[in-house]
Amino acid sequence: MDARVPQTERPIFVDLDGTLIRSDLLWETLFLAARQSPQLMWRLPLWAAEGKARLKAELARAVEFDAALLPYRTEVVEALQRAKAEGRRIVLATGANERLAHAVAEHLDLFDEVMASGDTVNLTAERKLERIMTSCGEDGFDYYGNSHEDICLLDRAAEATVVAPDRAAHRWQRRSGSNRIDAGSRPARAALKAMRPHQWAKNVLVFVPMVLTHDFFNPGMIVAGILAFISFSFAASAVYLLNDLLDLTADRKHKTKRNRPFASGELPIATGLKLALGLLATAMVIALVLPPLYLPVLLVYLVATTAYSFFIKRMLLIDVLTLAGLYTTRILAGAEATDNTLSFWLLAFSLFFFLSLALVKRYTELQDFGVGAHRSKTGRGYVDADLETLAQAGMTSGFASVMVLALYINSPEVLRHYTEPVLVWPICPILLYIIVRIWVLARREQMHDDPVVFILRDWRSQMMVAIGGVMFVLAAYA
Repeated sequence: MDARVPQTERPIFVDLDGTLIRSDLLWETLFLAARQSPQLMWRLPLWAAEGKARLKAELARAVEFDAALLPYRTEVVEALQRAKAEGRRIVLATGANERLAHAVAEHLDLFDEVMASGDTVNLTAERKLERIMTSCGEDGFDYYGNSHEDICLLDRAAEATVVAPDRAAHRWQRRSGSNRIDAGSRPARAALKAMRPHQWAKNVLVFVPMVLTHDFFNPGMIVAGILAFISFSFAASAVYLLNDLLDLTADRKHKTKRNRPFASGELPIATGLKLALGLLATAMVIALVLPPLYLPVLLVYLVATTAYSFFIKRMLLIDVLTLAGLYTTRILAGAEATDNTLSFWLLAFSLFFFLSLALVKRYTELQDFGVGAHRSKTGRGYVDADLETLAQAGMTSGFASVMVLALYINSPEVLRHYTEPVLVWPICPILLYIIVRIWVLARREQMHDDPVVFILRDWRSQMMVAIGGVMFVLAAYA
């Protein structure tokens, strides 16, 4: 479009979703509503049936929204600030609901006017163009956009700036040679990071029942264990993705979690949702080729961990008991996948040991919030006054797991399964070393990983585990 006025006199119209911010407010409010008002989720199809504008409006009304927490594109904000300093008129023109758009405008204090969707009008594409043309006539305007819905506006703009474009907008920008602002994002890398493959290390617990049978060279059992590991890992990643989507607000308040792919806007919410569904479907397909009882255990894990993501994680002490149970469920899944029977001793040891590690996890999270941490800030059921209680309970639970191990070593079962049971005894002080060291590091504020992942990564813990493994093999085969 040919501009009839100088650039400094032309208004700038700026899209919001994907352009000004690295996210989409429809998806943001959907998961915010799922977190804050899950009882409203059954109404989503009814709202959607009345049109996208109605859906956006109802979701906007249903949530408590903080515009300051959104992942803004600093390059765009800085460009607009420079234009504002030159005296140019800047308008936020967005398909997001007007309530949210005004909150963004108020937070940034950059915009002279806001154009947004209402209860009945979804202000995107041609509708947005009509509104802009009515506002500025034939004098011309500049436009910042990012998607296929913005192409009609980019075409008519005197000067168009394409921001982190989708495929259609990318093709348009290459043909037109218009300005471009790239976010430098790497979706594939962000998706892998969001899946948290480092957390898959926890799922080696599915091999525990196989190891305790001493049947290390059974190919069928080994294949079943590997399939269970993959299935559990994919299912766990799907839950991590869902958990991050539900925890966007809390993560953005956290000093390190704000850099997670969804919280930072590096990975689009829609992409993450598709990835979660794909991982979950793959996990289920793998489960169908394992023994029949494996699938129910996996489903119990999924239900429990989803419930944990929605509400259990905010419940005092129930959260850590659930985490301990989820770790133990991995061992149970391994037993079912490899057709092994779990002993009372293993279940008791697992519950106490993993309760201690779950308390470490909660202790370090609470520690990160510092003095004055309260429930509304942490998103959990704890306050800063609970730190010492968590530490005492965690140490006690860890010592209880060692006591269970000691009683097991002195039981008739050990005499039946091990030729030299005395060689199992050094595992007790090894376990004490691992537990106490983790808690010492936690008290020093040096525990930054999930404690299970820490054990699998830390060379000192690895050395202790290796020594314990050697003693275990010697006790069985010496």
